[in-house]
Amino acid sequence: MTTRSSAKIGTVTFTGKSGNTYEFGIYLIDTSFKKNYGAVYFITRRYKKTDGGHSHKEIYVGQTSDLSERFDDHHKWDCFVKNGANCACIYGEGNELVRLRIEQDLIKNYDPPCNG
Repeated sequence: MTTRSSAKIGTVTFTGKSGNTYEFGIYLIDTSFKKNYGAVYFITRRYKKTDGGHSHKEIYVGQTSDLSERFDDHHKWDCFVKNGANCACIYGEGNELVRLRIEQDLIKNYDPPCNG
């Protein structure tokens, strides 16, 4: 996997089953992230809509205490590729219990194909 700078290309809001909304920063999937950065991440396929905007196909939700290591040899990488993943949407959160709650809230709402 090649690495790029961690330039954010936009933001996207995902809604959990609870109705809570979470604003994620959008990064290309091969972005290098800083060490020891806790986050919930949503792997997506970002695509251009006919009206000129962008949308996301939700592929996988996970959480980690160290985003810099999370995508190296990810156990679901083949599923990401199969689903055309091109973005990692990041919601920074240092508290593991909060990350786990958000992760489950989003999985329950979107039922991403690679979370099965």
